[in-house]
Amino acid sequence: MKKFFKIIATILLLIIGFCVVYYFINNEDLPQGKKGKEADALAIKMYNAINHEAFENTEILKWSFRNEHFYTWHKQQNIVHISWAENKVTLNTKQPEKSVVYVDGKISENKKLIKQAQGYFNNDSFWLIAPYKIFDAGTERSIIKHEGKNALMVTYTSGGSTPGDSYLWILDENYYPTSFKMWTSVIPIGGVSGSWSNWKKTEAGIKLPTKHTLSLFGLEIDMGNVNAYNEKANELADKILKALKHEAYKETKFIEWSFAGKRSFNWDKKNHIVDVSWDDFKVNLYPEDLEKSIVFFEGVKQEDTDEKIVKRAWDIFNNDSFWLVAPHKLYDDGVIRTIENIENETALRITYTSGGTTPGDAYVWILDENYVPKSYKMYLKNRGKQGTLVTWDDWVTTESGTLLPTNHTFLNGRRLSMGEVKAYN
Repeated sequence: MKKFFKIIATILLLIIGFCVVYYFINNEDLPQGKKGKEADALAIKMYNAINHEAFENTEILKWSFRNEHFYTWHKQQNIVHISWAENKVTLNTKQPEKSVVYVDGKISENKKLIKQAQGYFNNDSFWLIAPYKIFDAGTERSIIKHEGKNALMVTYTSGGSTPGDSYLWILDENYYPTSFKMWTSVIPIGGVSGSWSNWKKTEAGIKLPTKHTLSLFGLEIDMGNVNAYNEKANELADKILKALKHEAYKETKFIEWSFAGKRSFNWDKKNHIVDVSWDDFKVNLYPEDLEKSIVFFEGVKQEDTDEKIVKRAWDIFNNDSFWLVAPHKLYDDGVIRTIENIENETALRITYTSGGTTPGDAYVWILDENYVPKSYKMYLKNRGKQGTLVTWDDWVTTESGTLLPTNHTFLNGRRLSMGEVKAYN
């Protein structure tokens, strides 16, 4: 028996010795950086890179933490449904006393579970959205030199479950966070690093991490099937599309129209080939394979295709078709849908993060009582137009059964005609 205890004691001493050595080799003191305007400027660049505005507008986030805690967070309502084991808490993050507890599916008066749920949520949501919290109340920011580049140190002086924790964000050349180092009360070793990658782009327009790998013994934290979306905005978009007979639009084979009397179009929508005509040019345009396009000048086919003319036709088509069919493009790839209030009316903001000729443009659709767009406000990224109001007038029900506009009016009274609009099969 004495021999057994000696073996156990030896093993314990070895473990303790290993931990002491590991601590002294890996522990890093908290670095001191420079606070002030420069640090905040770096933080703002990080904010812009991760699309913080889209995060602020996000309605619902879903994820899990190490396949143990499961979350559905209604962010705008400050309500999060948290479940683990046989427990579920509908947590009111602003007024915890209004939270509801369930055990085995039945309402419970066990208030301790509310406190436990708060702790889980504070910790587990941080591992999901920490980069979006760098300007939270009670935070301090400073610049630290890390491997010759500026990194952002964020210290939480108050709030959450562990005030006093510090996180050093390592950024790439576009100011996107790729990893972090932390000094926290729950981990005795300072400077433990972790990945902040394995991003998933969500419907709400933000990227969220699906897992993290820590330098501490290679520990991995799985965030489950992460998602973020805007349920109310989607419901409003669906109402708009129903009002415009979007199903008929999807089945429409041909569309004809003109633009301000200067350009005309004959679009084989099914095969996505369009004749674009202006001045003495006509281009038989293949938008998805521009090299197949054919240029005609004064009715004569050009044997040597002018790439500049083809590009001009492509730009014209992207711009002029948008003025005709934009309300039918609410679910295009790279589109973010959010709710916005305009003069106490619910409107739909559409932001194009990719595609077309001007990614980054946004349009706020203002609707009539039947959810048909009556105008929009334009926020054009590269044209200096912020909130320009344009009407969408004189909608017609086409032969194919869908609705399309025939006129637009600007604030200065200028009219933009779409000509004789036709859509048929």
